[in-house]
Amino acid sequence: MSDKSPESIIELRGVTKRFDGRTVINAVTLPILRGETMVIMGSSGCGKSTTLRMMIGDYHPDEGEVRIFGKSWATMSETEANDVRLRFGILFQSGALLNSMTVGENIALPMREHTDLDEQVIRIMVKMKLELVGLRDFEHLMPAQLSGGMKKRVGLARAIALDPEILFYDEPTAGLDPIATAVTDELIRDLSKKLGVTSVVVTHDMGSAFRIADRMAVLYRGDLIALGAPDTIRNSGDARVKQFIEGLADGPIPLRQSSKDYAADLLGQV
Repeated sequence: MSDKSPESIIELRGVTKRFDGRTVINAVTLPILRGETMVIMGSSGCGKSTTLRMMIGDYHPDEGEVRIFGKSWATMSETEANDVRLRFGILFQSGALLNSMTVGENIALPMREHTDLDEQVIRIMVKMKLELVGLRDFEHLMPAQLSGGMKKRVGLARAIALDPEILFYDEPTAGLDPIATAVTDELIRDLSKKLGVTSVVVTHDMGSAFRIADRMAVLYRGDLIALGAPDTIRNSGDARVKQFIEGLADGPIPLRQSSKDYAADLLGQV
């Protein structure tokens, strides 16, 4: 049996990020292991979205380093960064489908832009991706004809169009009913196994988080306050973690945000 430690496919090393002098992420060190599903969670304004955006290279930290596939975003050339971006897929909260295109055209778009595949091959690939998310024969429909859950599944099919090594999910179950949420959770688990991808999921949905996670990271006011397997988080002695995962009104986490925090949330900064 090998005693080699699992490889980190993404690493945050002492990362700090500030906006207008306010610290949003504070000296966070977080390794994401190849093949795992890491759930990043916390209340609004805790820094979840900022963490995700640093992982995908949209933001650069003010201090520390973010590495992906063994390379630092800060030292990559534009060509290297573009090559790295082709190795991961993103499911946005809204699905982010182009309403003027059919379902099939939405999924085909990354293949048409970034590969030299023949159109017949692309059509076959589109069918395969739709099959993986349980939407066979939906390629001719328009996004307006789909439910919210279906739009997210099409968004997921597009995210896996280029066979990524990492999948990022931004609040994948937000706005979904319990059945659609369960279907989405099952898809995340199923794709992780079938495709062997590393999954990073940002969410505040506790039921979903505990169903899909291999490990969990809990953020509070920019600090990483807990990291570990679901049972470790569930049994945490930290009162802030307990309050968040149990949805308690009473505890150390205040119910009110400052107006500045709230404004930052609306801008998608944190």
